[in-house]
Amino acid sequence: MAATVQIGFWVVVLLVVLAVLFDFMNGFHDAANSIATVVSTGVLRPQQAVVFAAAFNFVAIFIFHLKVAATVGKGIVEPGVVDHHVIFGALVGAIAWNVVTWLYGIPSSSSHALIGGIVGAVVAKAGTEPLIASGIWKAVAFILVSPLLGFIFGSLLMVLVAWVMRRRSPLRIDRWFRRLQLVSAGLYSLGHGGNDAQKTIGIIWMLLIASGHVAAGASMPPAWTIWVCYIAIALGTLFGGWRIVKTMGQKITKLKPVGGFCAETGGAITLFLATGLGIPVSTTHTITGAIVGVGSVQRASAVRWGVAGNIVWAWIFTIPASALIAWAGYRVSLYLFR
Repeated sequence: MAATVQIGFWVVVLLVVLAVLFDFMNGFHDAANSIATVVSTGVLRPQQAVVFAAAFNFVAIFIFHLKVAATVGKGIVEPGVVDHHVIFGALVGAIAWNVVTWLYGIPSSSSHALIGGIVGAVVAKAGTEPLIASGIWKAVAFILVSPLLGFIFGSLLMVLVAWVMRRRSPLRIDRWFRRLQLVSAGLYSLGHGGNDAQKTIGIIWMLLIASGHVAAGASMPPAWTIWVCYIAIALGTLFGGWRIVKTMGQKITKLKPVGGFCAETGGAITLFLATGLGIPVSTTHTITGAIVGVGSVQRASAVRWGVAGNIVWAWIFTIPASALIAWAGYRVSLYLFR
């Protein structure tokens, strides 16, 4: 049974606002994941692409169950150790790392920044004992699994399309896949909204349980948290993280509409699987793996492996860096909210 702590109403409001800000930044930071391929192939103009992606981010509210939210809210740490200091530290760690990586145009994972933030703040309070190893290792494992699945699905689709279209003219293929890429971009944006919005729902759910506003045994968070988080991530995507679009869309490999379709569809399949299993994954990792898979099918030299390697280093540092910032954020919170 989770213990509740005395948290003032306005402190809860402040932390919910901070969580929604993280959700907005998640959409802002990860907009490139949804739109980079469809923009770089010239299928949509940037302004059209962000509206398109934001709409599908929100529509995901009607499609996916809240399994990812349950994992974040109840499956990373024991609820009894969570208080307002832990939530504040976790959000500060995640937001700070998102800002740093956005400023440098690095496509890192908002998901793993949040998980790292939760872990760092909990360790600052009570050490490692309250951490739920199975939930953390599941998320850590998918640092490798999600880009690998994206790579496999993206490359297999590219091979399949190349075989099916072998007798078609390049001009006709390009015309068909410009239309089909709208479908794949919509599916990927659905997967992005469905997986990423739920992470913020999960941390707000965690806060409401800790403060006694929601029963620990509740199977669902309040409806308002669901609507607010999906709206926030859609608005974040609408404003777009333009610094990262070029890295994702062109620096890793040069994409044509057929490659964009295969990368987005491979990434969407991975996100749908992970969300159905309740696993919080990185949309950044997933689409990067899919883009590399598509590029490698053309020829290994089509992939700029140096750029891909720099992205992988950002993945490796995300959890420890956000955890360290969250540890410091927890300490600061002890003075802010006495």
